[in-house]
Amino acid sequence: MRAARRTGVSGPAPSATVDPATAADAEELAEVAAVTFPLACPPTVGPDDIAACIAENLSAARFADYLADPDRRVLTARAGGRIIGYSMLIRGVGADPDIARSVPQRPAMELSKMYVLPGHHGAGVAAALMEAALRWAGQDGAAAVWLGVNARNLRAQRFYAKHGFAVSGTRRFRLGDHLEDDVVMVRPL
Repeated sequence: MRAARRTGVSGPAPSATVDPATAADAEELAEVAAVTFPLACPPTVGPDDIAACIAENLSAARFADYLADPDRRVLTARAGGRIIGYSMLIRGVGADPDIARSVPQRPAMELSKMYVLPGHHGAGVAAALMEAALRWAGQDGAAAVWLGVNARNLRAQRFYAKHGFAVSGTRRFRLGDHLEDDVVMVRPL
């Protein structure tokens, strides 16, 4: 039986709740990630590169590592006892000089992942995950939360802007054989 601390956050659908993930969630998180990650990829990224990224970064074993890392927090959104979305926060800004320039507030936390299964888009699940992530970051002492989002993903950028994030810079990263451009968005807490 899973003993999780409830955050008390729920979306418009009364059955959607947000909780901290536990080690027992690693397999289900990997399943959700395998469905949701490809939806956020730019069209220039091929299916082999997407599959390789999922295998390397979003497997059950990687989620087990993430859940054991004291500098990360994974939150799950559930409906009917199943994970329908998740978010991941990571303490710090890393070593990328573009991010260091874009995120002047310290200490900062990265909102590394924020995904919801397609059948639950528009139901307030992402907003509930965002509210819980921002609350957790504030309670952990962060002065700001930052994220990178693909420069062509305007829908996601609008969502983040609605939640107080503003574009503060750019970064490049490799996904498979392609260099991708992200905008870096920051929200002071």
